[in-house]
Amino acid sequence: MQTLAEIDEKLKKTRKALNSIRYAMGNISAKEFHDYVTGEIFSEDTTTLRDVLDNEYLMIHEVAEINELKKMGRIINKRVIVESPKTVIYEAHFRAIELELNYALFKKDYFWVKMRLKAHKDSVLENDPNLPKTLRPRGEEILEKFNAQMAKKASPNMNIKSRIQKHQ
Repeated sequence: MQTLAEIDEKLKKTRKALNSIRYAMGNISAKEFHDYVTGEIFSEDTTTLRDVLDNEYLMIHEVAEINELKKMGRIINKRVIVESPKTVIYEAHFRAIELELNYALFKKDYFWVKMRLKAHKDSVLENDPNLPKTLRPRGEEILEKFNAQMAKKASPNMNIKSRIQKHQ
């Protein structure tokens, strides 16, 4: 098991990263983080604590989920995901994916954004039986919003030929 000291250090770095995109992280203890990431889930996610600790984007995501759940009055423990209404869990997840993608865009890591949008579409929007129907539009809105942002990032490079042709 990773030490709580290592988790605490990662939480400090994640707080700085979230500050860079103007998101205020509340108080999250290393134990809360550990319990949340290693706790019971209703999905087939195979992401490990080590996977999360070794990836700044996944740290952003998990910390944001915890923070959002705490804002909604949830107590963070190993059973918070399975004991909370699915609407609450997905609201926190959707806010977390937005923050994760915003941070990746801030860092100009377009590969990560593209990869995570594909995962969001494939695993959440198309194949997640737990996604509440009332939240599907929110999930689709996130996909559309970030696909549009990615198109804007790609368009200057992709349209060089058409711009040259216009000026000939």
